[in-house]
Amino acid sequence: MYTWSTDQVDPRDRFDYWREVRAKGLFGVTAELEPGQRRDFFGAFSLRKLGNAGLIELRASPYRVERREADIADARSDSLCIYQQLGGGGWFSGVRLADFSVRSGMFATSYADLPYRTAPLGEDGFHLRILKVPVADIPRPPAGLEALVPQPVQAQTTVLPLLESCFRDLVESSGAASPTNSTALVEALAHFALMERGVLRPGSRLAQHALRTGRLSLARRLIERYLSRPALSPALIADMLGISVRHMHVLFEATPTSFSQTVAALRVDRSRRLLREAPDRPIAEIAFASGFDSLATFYRAFNAVEGMSPGDYRAIQRAEAVQR
Repeated sequence: MYTWSTDQVDPRDRFDYWREVRAKGLFGVTAELEPGQRRDFFGAFSLRKLGNAGLIELRASPYRVERREADIADARSDSLCIYQQLGGGGWFSGVRLADFSVRSGMFATSYADLPYRTAPLGEDGFHLRILKVPVADIPRPPAGLEALVPQPVQAQTTVLPLLESCFRDLVESSGAASPTNSTALVEALAHFALMERGVLRPGSRLAQHALRTGRLSLARRLIERYLSRPALSPALIADMLGISVRHMHVLFEATPTSFSQTVAALRVDRSRRLLREAPDRPIAEIAFASGFDSLATFYRAFNAVEGMSPGDYRAIQRAEAVQR
């Protein structure tokens, strides 16, 4: 992970450095700001490499951005970009696209080597993430990528929840995460973007592979969301995903643990955390808050994982806390 901010530069030179070195060199854009506002400028970013792809998080005070034909000629990217607005909002315009804005939480997609103009909507400035995926790394990229002008991902599209879940997986994964898993997430996100833009058929093999990745990601998040429900079942999660129960089980067949094993492991993990963080909370409450339907089931599952009872585990945690 590489991080940088204008705090490392003299205030008098911050915007000029950002414009000439960071904006042009890293992002391939032209940055503009009135001279009277430059001394107060702040900009920061992080860059995480995911193979040849890059995940960038950018935060900056307001300024105007253009990717001009000259910028494209000087810094070609040949990448598919997926943007996530994290705060405030942004406005986009360009020769070949209708003006649009993105608000906090929204996604947008584009081909990198097309001209555009953008600026933040408010005084909060920029705060967004950008996943740049080289076209060369997209398996069998379909024709038409070069025409993908910036465009927001439509809220009603069926792939949006899957895209959101996979994007969160990518952001939340640590540097020690499996490179294979990161590659699968990057490929799935690229294919979701292409499906949403209509250049990849949903029934194609690549699209179906992306859908499996996205559904498994979202299934895990839904399991965690409803973990405290004793009635949590494959049928409940399958219904939320709009797939069959059989399809749900097939998703987990490709992983080390089945649906039921995943649920059991997460419940024990939650109970373990609650035993540490709430030392005075009754064990029965913790069992039911973790989704177990009886104390006997809880004790049996906890002992199978930890090799001791929940009470013994709590006693050890208390003793270690006193020693610290």
